[in-house]
Amino acid sequence: MAEVRDAPQPLRRADRARQVADVLRHQIHGGTYNGGLPGESELAVEFAVSRNIIREALGALHDEGLINRGPRVGTHVAQRKLDHDLDVLQGLAETFDGHGEVHNEVRAATTIAAPPSVARRLSLDSGAPVVFIERLRYLGDVPLSLDQTYLVPDIGTAMLAHPLETNDVFPLIERITGQRLGAASLALEAIPADRHSAAILALPGGAALLMLERLTSLADGRPVDLEYIRMRGDRVTMRGSLIRSTS
Repeated sequence: MAEVRDAPQPLRRADRARQVADVLRHQIHGGTYNGGLPGESELAVEFAVSRNIIREALGALHDEGLINRGPRVGTHVAQRKLDHDLDVLQGLAETFDGHGEVHNEVRAATTIAAPPSVARRLSLDSGAPVVFIERLRYLGDVPLSLDQTYLVPDIGTAMLAHPLETNDVFPLIERITGQRLGAASLALEAIPADRHSAAILALPGGAALLMLERLTSLADGRPVDLEYIRMRGDRVTMRGSLIRSTS
């Protein structure tokens, strides 16, 4: 005899509000509501839910800083996130070309002894010299990311002769070596902003950051650049295209 399973329970109001908020967030980032969001009644009809659920969903988006709401002015998009393409190996200025000028505040640029894990990732002897660069990166007047970069010594030393305030590291590597970059391994996770990083990036403490760890190699396979990038989660959406394996 077939097992009789309990019928799934209906979603609670908080669950439905989260579901609505997720769809609205996607539509906002896609530019659907550039002229303002519909009223609560219209959204309630669209999603077939109560106005209380719509109000709760909009409240969540307001708390994220995504929308502004007010009596007699309606609900409007406060800011849209920028798409960061994970399918292409590019520097920040290349990624956001057309969205504003990228410039850098160079906080450190020096030669240090490589920490063991860094040396291992860059195929160097433990304690070998590496060039360490830390930059606070702006898009227009918005601090967007805090980047820590470790470079193999021959490339890094040559890079220190270039103005890092206005140059991306990737094009400089290709110019210095005369080679194209080949590939990068990538790890991405969400972390809360520590107080120091939050202050630098003009965020409240504990705000969400996207932590990007990227090891980049030249076309010949030599690893040359290890980066740890703290990127504002309220300004950037990571996007990529995935293909299901046939194996």
